[in-house]
Amino acid sequence: MSNPTDLKYTASHEWVKKEADGSITVGITDHAQELLGDMVFVEAPAAGRKLAAAEECAVVESVKAAADVYAPVAGEVTAANADLDNAPEAINNEPYAAWIFKMKPDNMADVDALMDAAAYQAHVDSEAH
Repeated sequence: MSNPTDLKYTASHEWVKKEADGSITVGITDHAQELLGDMVFVEAPAAGRKLAAAEECAVVESVKAAADVYAPVAGEVTAANADLDNAPEAINNEPYAAWIFKMKPDNMADVDALMDAAAYQAHVDSEAH
């Protein structure tokens, strides 16, 4: 699966979608879910939580391992995806549709500074060697 070009990416394998209302939607990339395997549990941050950039804020657990999910930028959580409580495997099926949380960034310029799809793919390729 290729990385959608309308998203931004982090070195820790989160994807970020800018929304029209100035918020962002965050999930984990196809690469991350492939490494982890079948998802069995997702713990998202609660709405209202203030996050620092790169702060551990969520956990995804698979049959192989548990992994932390990091805030891509500083801001406040506005929503968690409750659908993942009963269907964590949605991350495996559609990693770019199964978002984990939404947040209002403190500074949208921080979102713009994240990696684009080509830079993220280069990062993934460099990790593989």
